[in-house]
Order: sequence, then structure tokens, then C-alpha cells
Amino acid sequence: MATVADLRHGQKGIIKDFTENTLPIKLLELGCLPGNSVELVQVAPLNDPIYINLSGSHLAIRRSLAELIELDIVEETKSK
Repeated sequence: MATVADLRHGQKGIIKDFTENTLPIKLLELGCLPGNSVELVQVAPLNDPIYINLSGSHLAIRRSLAELIELDIVEETKSK
């Protein structure tokens, strides 16, 4: 199953589920809910934390937390 930690720069996904029920309440309040979109914006130099766009909110989260958020990766089609 793909997670937020598996996204590549600029890649988007739709949140599907969580692998654990221990996500911080603040993350849920900011829109980290099933059905919402997430996009990887940037990765820190040592690969942790990662910077994401979560339905319009820009957040920096730990990679270990990103591994708990399952998603369906949206394949972007390139136009010619």
C-alpha cells in the first residue's frame, strides 16, 4: 500500500486510510482525512521531515508519521 512517504516531488495522492489510529488530532483538524488530496512539495536534506500540501494547507511532517497515511496515488497525464 502506498503512503505519503512514498510520494515523489510534485506527485499527488488521495488519502485512503490510516495504518494506525494514533494520528495527532491537529493533523486531522488540518484536513488529513480520507478523500482529501495531498501533494509532496519538498523533502528536507536528510529526508526528514517532508513538506506537503494537504488540501491547501502546507505542513511539514515527520517521515514516520507520513508512513501511517495510506493513499491512492494520482497518476498525472502529461499533455503534449
